[in-house]
Amino acid sequence: MNLKIQHFVIFVTITVFFSCTNTPQRLTGISGVQLPITDSIVGADSIELFVAPYRERVNEVLDSALAFAPKTITKLDGKFNTSAGNLMADIVLSEANPVFNSTSGQNIDFVILNHGGIRSIISKGKVSARTAYEVMPFDNSIVVVAIKGKSVRDLISFLIKADRPHPIAGIQIVLNKNGTLRDVNIKGKPFDENKTYQVATSSYLADGGDNMGFFKDGLKVEDLNYFIRNAMIDYFIKVDTLTAEVDDRFVKIQEK
Repeated sequence: MNLKIQHFVIFVTITVFFSCTNTPQRLTGISGVQLPITDSIVGADSIELFVAPYRERVNEVLDSALAFAPKTITKLDGKFNTSAGNLMADIVLSEANPVFNSTSGQNIDFVILNHGGIRSIISKGKVSARTAYEVMPFDNSIVVVAIKGKSVRDLISFLIKADRPHPIAGIQIVLNKNGTLRDVNIKGKPFDENKTYQVATSSYLADGGDNMGFFKDGLKVEDLNYFIRNAMIDYFIKVDTLTAEVDDRFVKIQEK
């Protein structure tokens, strides 16, 4: 009897041992099926009931009035600068500078953004947090790059040659009638090629996006961990009315 038990134990042990042995797995093929999402798919009532109060609260927050726009603000109303571009650049300068100053003890000299980054108009009427998400849907944070005068010179040349009005603030570029450079002023003072300037931009552009390669020679890069979209919302909360105009920050002198 004991012998039979011993044989049974040995059999079970061997069986378990071989059943636990890892068998190499090999991929023999990959297949996929496209599952179109159409109106034919009916939502589950239980999920809809669960999500509904959260959706209502999100919409309430996003659509609450923060400011008022007396007219439509767009990026298509100027050749060298636009109302939307000027507003965006001014917002970055006003909202990011205190943050940068608190961490570095320095101030932002000027701002450059990209025309293509503005994804929507700001319609006349109520301005809300949803407006900021429509204009700036990307999670681009504000970055301050310290660049030498030569790189600033390259930046200015880029703006002059660009076929679109990239947003700027804190810097003024004046062209002659023939399109050559006449004057550059930064924070109200003539551009000094021997100086290092603190330039605020987006994380996308600081990485060389939109062919803005002049940032590659930056002496220092500081990410403020502050989304441009959030800066817009903070600005909307502070002001009652949005004022945005095409102005003389980038102009061509029309001499007779």
